Amino acid sequence: MNKKELVRAIANKCGITLKDAGIALEGFIGAITDSLKEGESVQISGFGTFDVKSKPAREGINPKTSEKIKIAASKTPTFKFGKAYKDSFN
Repeated sequence: MNKKELVRAIANKCGITLKDAGIALEGFIGAITDSLKEGESVQISGFGTFDVKSKPAREGINPKTSEKIKIAASKTPTFKFGKAYKDSFN
């Protein structure tokens, strides 16, 4: 399912227009993104948790030249499904 199909599914499920569903989805994504940028996690009960994990700086190897390179520290957004949600598939 791509974004356009998701907007259509939200509109059908909620009985709203495609435009309103698109606005709602953009607002949802924006709110999560803003919270993660501020260092806050976002927990949606019964669904899961959005969080940011820090990766420390490390040394790597360039596979073409076998030269050692330094890889900078970074932050990566993550998502962990809640137990109740995972259990609904089994």
